[in-house]
Amino acid sequence: MSSTAVDEVVIQNSQVNLRLNEIQLLLSEKRTSLSALQTGIALLALPLSVVSFLVATSSLYTILEILWLLAPLLALCIVLIGLGSYLVIRAILRIQGFDRKIKAIEESDVIVRDLLDID
Repeated sequence: MSSTAVDEVVIQNSQVNLRLNEIQLLLSEKRTSLSALQTGIALLALPLSVVSFLVATSSLYTILEILWLLAPLLALCIVLIGLGSYLVIRAILRIQGFDRKIKAIEESDVIVRDLLDID
């Protein structure tokens, strides 16, 4: 093998490795977004369980007597719902973006397409 042929093989292998590293980076970012999605769902579930507990025990108190306790608790629930919704929406949008970038890399490189094609 000549020196130029070896250089071409090395360049081709490094380009394939670069593409695979790009995909690995995108997949790790996608995994991070999935964790944010999980956190957002948990933040959405917490106020629901607090409110369901308040509804279940509503026969033991009158709302006007404990309004000074209930108002800050419901305000905190609204904040948690807002934060959870933000995390969920942001995570879903980022996951879709990472999927588009991975698809673009897959379409641009035949070797990577063969590696990622499972079906």
